[in-house]
Amino acid sequence: MICPKKLKPGAHIRIIAPSRSFKIISEETREIAKKRFADMGISVSYSKHCDEIDDFVSSSIASRLEDLHEAFADKNVDGILTAIGGFNTNQLIDRIDYKLIKNNPKILCGFSDITCLCHAITTKTDVVTYSGPHFSSFGMLHGFDYTLDYFKKCLIENTPYQVTPAKEYSNDEWFMDQEKRNFTPNNGFWIINKGKGNIFEGKLIGGHVRCLSSLQGTEFWPSLKNSILFLEEDEETNAVLFDRLLQSLIQQADFKYVKALIIGRFRPESKIDRNLLEQIIHTKEALNDLPVIANFDIGHTTPIITYPIGGQISLKMQGDKLPIIEILEH
Repeated sequence: MICPKKLKPGAHIRIIAPSRSFKIISEETREIAKKRFADMGISVSYSKHCDEIDDFVSSSIASRLEDLHEAFADKNVDGILTAIGGFNTNQLIDRIDYKLIKNNPKILCGFSDITCLCHAITTKTDVVTYSGPHFSSFGMLHGFDYTLDYFKKCLIENTPYQVTPAKEYSNDEWFMDQEKRNFTPNNGFWIINKGKGNIFEGKLIGGHVRCLSSLQGTEFWPSLKNSILFLEEDEETNAVLFDRLLQSLIQQADFKYVKALIIGRFRPESKIDRNLLEQIIHTKEALNDLPVIANFDIGHTTPIITYPIGGQISLKMQGDKLPIIEILEH
């Protein structure tokens, strides 16, 4: 795999909107985010078409492709962050110039719908991409320290890093009222299955489940061989939908090579609690021998970690104690 160069003081990042339009992000949020990067010595620019908006709260395929290609081609751009998620990056993936990206590897970071774009790029180019905060996420005034810390560990620092649970999390629409936030104490990772064995290492694959599943049967589907699979969902899912999505992934021909499963924290709207999740997991015979860890800090609650799609991860089980999860190559 090709790991892009890390961001350093003096680096320049480009903000693109390959899914929803940047137009929906307030000027206040943009300025807070921009200052956060300035504090790290990193400058920011916005892509030419990022504020275009259409009836789908997005922009044309041509505009989004132009901005993506221009960001990778521009020698003055060191990294690329998505403005926000959305629904339609899969409109782009069969039109992307993957040779351009492979010849100009750069950090590309975002989550949610960006899961589809990242996996397509990593599958076609062997360039590691990243699931982590959008640029708009950096506009969060409170409860962002954990997210920022792991962004730095993954995209600025160049050494392996362990992932430990956040002390608290929030499910609120933080952008509606920055000073009226609701934080809940985090009860740590859930050990759903201990699996057979103690140490599991593999390639890190995964993200938003529906977006990942949209690649099934296409040339953009990532190989699951020797992988540790991350899965997360948003408020639009529920127990029966997640069960169906998980069953579909298990039925992929190469799922038998998956070494472990790590599941992100569910939003309360999904009504998936630990009891329901355990029932779902324990109906899947294919998961009987795999370690399954849940309530992980990825997905659609905050804070979240940043992790490398296509990078290397280690999972060490310790009986009833919290597992040691370490990102090795990023």
